[in-house]
This record gives sequence, C-alpha cells and structure tokens, in this order.
Amino acid sequence: MRVRSIVISIALIYCFPVLAANTPNPPVTSGGGHYVDPPYTEQKVVFDFFFDDPLKVAPALQWVRALMKPLIEPPYDYLPEFLDIKVVMHGTEIVTVARKNYPKYRDAVERMRYFASIGVEFRVCAQALDEYGYRAGDLQDFIKIVPSAITDIAHWQVKGYALITPQVLEKKFSIDEIR
Repeated sequence: MRVRSIVISIALIYCFPVLAANTPNPPVTSGGGHYVDPPYTEQKVVFDFFFDDPLKVAPALQWVRALMKPLIEPPYDYLPEFLDIKVVMHGTEIVTVARKNYPKYRDAVERMRYFASIGVEFRVCAQALDEYGYRAGDLQDFIKIVPSAITDIAHWQVKGYALITPQVLEKKFSIDEIR
C-alpha cells in the first residue's frame, strides 16, 4: 500500500506540469505575478549595432535606455557614471552619425549625444567608415573611431563586458490587437 502511494505521488508530481500546460486555462496557484528587485550590480556592457537600415538605430537606442533606466532609478539608484556602456557601430547606422546627415537623423543623433554626455561611448568601425567613404572629420564629435568593430567587441568581451545585440524587428501588430 505504501509503495502504491509513493508511485501515485511521483506520477502526480511529474504529470501535473504537463496537464497544467495542456489545460486551456491553467489553475492560478497564487495571487498572480509579483515584482522582484534582483540584486543588480554596476553594469559593463557592449552593444553591437549592425543594422540593414539606418532608421533602426532609433529603436536600438531604446535598448540602451532599457538597460540604464531601471539601474538609475530606485531601488538601485546608480549614477550613470557607474555604468560602463559601449556602443559599437559597423552597419548602415554609420550614416546617422555623419554630420552632413544630421537633419535627417536629428532625433537619433541628439539621443546619442545625450547618452554620450552621461558616459556612454559610441565607437565606429574604421573599416566600415572607409567603406562608406567617411573620414573622422565627417562624424559627430562624440564618436570614437576604432580599427575594427569585431576586434573591439571581442576586446570588451574579454574584459568581462556583457554583449547585447539589439534585434530591431518590424512591428506587425499593435499591443491592443494581441493582448
């Protein structure tokens, strides 16, 4: 009898998650989700920007904001100077930091300029720069030029930086349509 109880208990433990997953409305076992404050520490991050459309730089900058915002607000309250963030650019987004294109990309450039003013480094690949026919003087003054984007990204990863590669996708549905 005791063995039978153990077998049934084990079967229920292993089968319940499968049954719950296959139920159209799985049972709510608590009062719903709840907020937590993970033990976040000062961040060291390198962002890899390589986009097929220069307009994707604006939504990619939201990734930088999304990293920083919770860290500079309560309960963490880190000063931006304590976040070590690099953005390495080596795709079509390079045209957004060319001074001659400022009128077209003004909003994105000003967002980058703001981030640069609080310590985010914007680094452009010299090889890509050459492909686009730009020189150092053609770029915004907050841009640093590095020999190679790939080598630069690898360098920061070896130094312990987390790599974030923003994926900028086209939105097919509004939130209200899929909620």
